[in-house]
Amino acid sequence: MASVFRSEEMSLRQLFLQVEAAYCCVAELGELGLVQFRDLNVNVNSFQRKFVNEVRRCESLERILRFLENEMEDNVEIVKGEKYPETPLPREMIDMETVLEKLEAELLEANQNQQTLKQNFLELTELKHLLKKTQDFFEAETNLPDDFFSEDTSGLLELRSTPAAAAAKLGFTAGVIKRERMIPFERLLWRACRGNVYLRYTEMDTPMEDPVTREEVKKNVFIIFYQGEQLKQKIKKICDGFRATVYPCPESATERREMLDGVNTRIEDLNTVLTQTESHRQRLLQEAAASLWSWGIKVKKIKAIYHILNCCNIDVTQQCVIAEIWFPVADADRIKRALHQGMERSGSTIAPILTAIHTRMAPPTFNRTNKFTAGFQNIVDAYGVGNYREMNPAPYTIITFPFLFAVMFGDCGHGAVMLGFALWMVVNEKSLLAQKSTNEIWNTFFSGRYLILLMGIFSMYTGFIYNDCFSKSFNFFGSSWHIIPMFKNNTWNNDVLLDNTVLQLDPAVPGVYSGNPYPFGIDPVIKLNCSKIICVSTLFLHIRYISSSLHSLL
Repeated sequence: MASVFRSEEMSLRQLFLQVEAAYCCVAELGELGLVQFRDLNVNVNSFQRKFVNEVRRCESLERILRFLENEMEDNVEIVKGEKYPETPLPREMIDMETVLEKLEAELLEANQNQQTLKQNFLELTELKHLLKKTQDFFEAETNLPDDFFSEDTSGLLELRSTPAAAAAKLGFTAGVIKRERMIPFERLLWRACRGNVYLRYTEMDTPMEDPVTREEVKKNVFIIFYQGEQLKQKIKKICDGFRATVYPCPESATERREMLDGVNTRIEDLNTVLTQTESHRQRLLQEAAASLWSWGIKVKKIKAIYHILNCCNIDVTQQCVIAEIWFPVADADRIKRALHQGMERSGSTIAPILTAIHTRMAPPTFNRTNKFTAGFQNIVDAYGVGNYREMNPAPYTIITFPFLFAVMFGDCGHGAVMLGFALWMVVNEKSLLAQKSTNEIWNTFFSGRYLILLMGIFSMYTGFIYNDCFSKSFNFFGSSWHIIPMFKNNTWNNDVLLDNTVLQLDPAVPGVYSGNPYPFGIDPVIKLNCSKIICVSTLFLHIRYISSSLHSLL
């Protein structure tokens, strides 16, 4: 019982482990969670320690797991087990590496194939729209009236009205460009070609999906008419500069229709292949999702074990691992049992050796907690951890913290709401723990469920003392103060009410005060005090302000 009010008595021991049994023994101590290892290699660089390669392998596995988790996003649900998996043996790490590397390679290949297919699908879709729009362009030009070209339009179109126009053959370039680049593209074409081009463009009806970024992209189809090889080269450079995609487009309408039919056929085939590729990718992700959570726990445990082993020394014979550990004296038997279990699991026949060390170093502070006291201990530790064997204020905060909160939050209505929410978390704590939520705000509330429970109880108590429920007062026993006798005695009248902004009940007037105080809490007549001049009412005003602030934070 004394350990509740004071930190645990700690012991420093030197631990000798056989190299083959060191991994399993450290794993068992880690599951116990009662040991603190001292770093005996403080002056050794992190990259020069014994098990640095194993730590790098764990980091590589963590990278693969992050990659798999990012690929799943919100489309695939990660399956979480009811219990945490056991710490895997070193040989199991090799099998895990093989499985994860194979899964990563297959998923990367599937992603690369899917990206290539989507790029081909994008190009074919753009070509399909381009062939349709260019056909509309040519049909619109053939339907123009004869007097259209008599106007002063552009240098290029004036060729039609000259005798040389018959001999001059116009070339054209068709392509697709992002919609936001269309206006500067058109302006540069006009200036670079000095108006000797004819540009037509239209918006694509359906937005495209970028195969790399998977973002929606809006594009325009354009066609440029020109004359001469020099203008053709210049237009090509401008299209390359604006990253416009140029597609081959036949001159005759028949060839365009045939090409469009071929493009539609290829698009249908690509849709089939894309569906199969996505199905294969989803199967890989479903396979990974079934074990991703357990893999993550195992890799973290393995990495933590090798990190601890890097803090230990190895003797000159390379057969013995030497460590120094702090642990509570009361748990010495549990530490020895854990070491014995680790020895048996590793198959070693040499038992670990624990020897006491006399030191003047300050032992670490360890305060034993349970699910009820953990929340209060966290509040104390947030302000600072006490020295070794110092008085622990956490048990006292179990009463003082909820009570002081209730002084500020004295409302039995709001307290009942808090109490109901806390009771729901306490009653269903096993099922809520099994969900293993990653929401930080929810985990904060859930870890402080017993704290919220006591705050609700104390708030209800102070709420009854303040006679306050959702800012309304109770009148169960009848008020001890009465106003009507003040008028009957002619102390108050209409003139007094009009001339005074503040009125005070006089207990000396017969019938105003019954002589018996309100049985429990504050008399409800206090609510009639609108000016808040009485010191108690002023206190209520400050309490209401503070409680509202805390309520908004919660």
